[in-house]
Amino acid sequence: MLQVIDLSKEFPAPGGTLTVLSEINLALSPGESASIVGPSGSGKSTLLHIIGALEPPTRGSVILSGSNPFLLDERGLAAFRNKEIGFVFQDHHLLPQLSVLENVLVPTLVADDGERNVENYAHELLERVGLSQRLHHRPSELSGGERQRVALARALVRKPKLLLCDEPTGNLDRAATEAVASLLLDLHRNERTILVVVTHNLELADRFSRKFYLSENKLRTEES
Repeated sequence: MLQVIDLSKEFPAPGGTLTVLSEINLALSPGESASIVGPSGSGKSTLLHIIGALEPPTRGSVILSGSNPFLLDERGLAAFRNKEIGFVFQDHHLLPQLSVLENVLVPTLVADDGERNVENYAHELLERVGLSQRLHHRPSELSGGERQRVALARALVRKPKLLLCDEPTGNLDRAATEAVASLLLDLHRNERTILVVVTHNLELADRFSRKFYLSENKLRTEES
C-alpha cells in the first residue's frame, strides 16, 4: 500500500519561503490507479518526485509497503527506488548506444538481490509491448511511441510495487497516446502495481480509477 501522510514541500525564495505542497494525503492499494491533474507549476511533478523518493518532503511521510524510504541511508534509498518503484517520464531517457533489450535491462545491472531469469522477463515484457522483433534496434531506429513502450518495459522489469509516470504521453501524437495509455493500463492491471500518473491530458486522466486535482498547494479527490 502507498500512503502519503500530511506531506508538505517548501523551498527557500528571495521573498521568503515558497510553499509548493501543503498537507497532502493520499492512500492507494495494489491494483489501484490514479491520475493527478492541475495547472502548470502547481507542484504535480514535485509531488511525484517525493512519492518516488527522488526528493525529500519538508514535512510528512511517504510509506510504501510499510517502509518509509526517507529513513534509509543513501545506499539503502537507491536500492529501495530500484526495486520498489518504476518510473516513466515524458522523455523516455533511453541510452542511445544500447539496444532495446539492453535498455530494458539497465535497472537490473545494479541489483544485488540475486534475482534470476530477469532477461527472460525482459523478453516477455518486450513481447507484451509489441517489440519482440525490435530487441536489437537502437532508440534512434524507433518511433516516439515505440521508445515510450521500451521505457514502460524498463520501468516494469524489476516488478516494482509502485509505477510512477510523469506526462508519459506528452510527446506523442494522438494515435501513439492512445496506444501507450492502453498498454500502460493493461500492464498495470496484469501486474497489480500501484499506478500514479501526472498528466495534462484530461482524456487520459479520466481512464484511471481515481482522479486527483492539485491546485493552490492542495490535493482534491475526484472520483471518476
